[in-house]
Amino acid sequence: MARRPAVDPAELRAAVAVVSDWLRAESVPAPARAELAAAVKGTARALAGNAPGHSVEVRVPPFVAVQCIEGPRHTRGTPPNVVETDARTWLLLATGLLSFDDAVESGALSASGLRAGELARWLPVVAI
Repeated sequence: MARRPAVDPAELRAAVAVVSDWLRAESVPAPARAELAAAVKGTARALAGNAPGHSVEVRVPPFVAVQCIEGPRHTRGTPPNVVETDARTWLLLATGLLSFDDAVESGALSASGLRAGELARWLPVVAI
């Protein structure tokens, strides 16, 4: 399978800037689906580029799922290390506006498997 090209840092910052007001204040209307998708996909793919590997799968349905962090490769069925959350929570994590531990504690983030918590050291992906 061909590798995806690296995420352009300028494009990533621009995509996150579009949703930044919404991330800072829930009272701001949600961004358009395409804008939200660009920010979620860009940050998740940047994470996968920063922390290459296949031991942890990060899922942000319905937008993206990426594998990251070096370790045992998973090839079939449900991966043993999965982090899953909604788009808003993911972007809060990816921008440093929410900590991994706080997201898990609140129930906004599901982290299963012994290695899932290793994702925390790779966050934030981009600052706003």
